Amino acid sequence: MEISGIISAIVIGAIIGVLGRLVVPGRQHIGVFTTILIGIAAALVGALIAHALGVDDTKGVDWIEWLIQIGLAALGVVAVDRARARH
Repeated sequence: MEISGIISAIVIGAIIGVLGRLVVPGRQHIGVFTTILIGIAAALVGALIAHALGVDDTKGVDWIEWLIQIGLAALGVVAVDRARARH
């Protein structure tokens, strides 16, 4: 992977993480860096799921892929927030 691919993965992951965090109601007790990491993971896993479903390469914006990624980021934010609340 080239440096431009890494930078774009970080930027897209940050956007996905923030969008996932916005979907979750209430206050989350996780930091920005954790949100970005969750977003990067959700973007990568969501891209794999979209590819497996065959919806990753459509004409125009890949809305279904974005929705999968944002949903995964929201689940990740909830999971990490709840795990931190227990400690």
